[in-house]
Amino acid sequence: MEINPDHLLEKIREAKDGSQSAFNYLLDRYWNDVYGFQLKKTRNEYESEDITIQTFSKAFNKIDTFDENYSFSTWLIAISKNIHIDQIRKKKASISSKTSMQDEERVYEIADETPGIEDKLIKEQNLEQLLADIKQLKPHYQEVINLRFFQEKSYKEIAKSLDEPMNNIKVKLLRAKKLLAEIIETRNS
Repeated sequence: MEINPDHLLEKIREAKDGSQSAFNYLLDRYWNDVYGFQLKKTRNEYESEDITIQTFSKAFNKIDTFDENYSFSTWLIAISKNIHIDQIRKKKASISSKTSMQDEERVYEIADETPGIEDKLIKEQNLEQLLADIKQLKPHYQEVINLRFFQEKSYKEIAKSLDEPMNNIKVKLLRAKKLLAEIIETRNS
């Protein structure tokens, strides 16, 4: 899918200003590129998905450092590559590292704005049908949807209960809502 460079630049600038819809746009536009790149490297769906989530988490956290003279997709792939290399190093050293509370506090805040299209679509569903749709998601997506929408936990509470950085939780939720909305739309069409 070819993208208009001016439109992309506009979305990146909106993301730098904290626009939730711009983050959603960038995630939707580049998810398959980063995921596909990692799938070739890791040959493992779960690991590829995890690295992709971390990539967007880190990219959204550091979006203000993105140099607009360079390609956004190249920047994302470079972040993804570095995360993969770090994971390999950690596996070799078998050291598990935890994000400090101070680092978590500095995580870039993706605003929890008004409900998006996916949120509205999800809310309109019959509960029984919605639960059946959620069961079609991968377990880690089911978990964040459950914690956020059924247990009404905050991003911070979810991050603490899953022992993951808050930005990872935000990206997982964005992705889970998009996948769930696709399942609902497919069923309704």
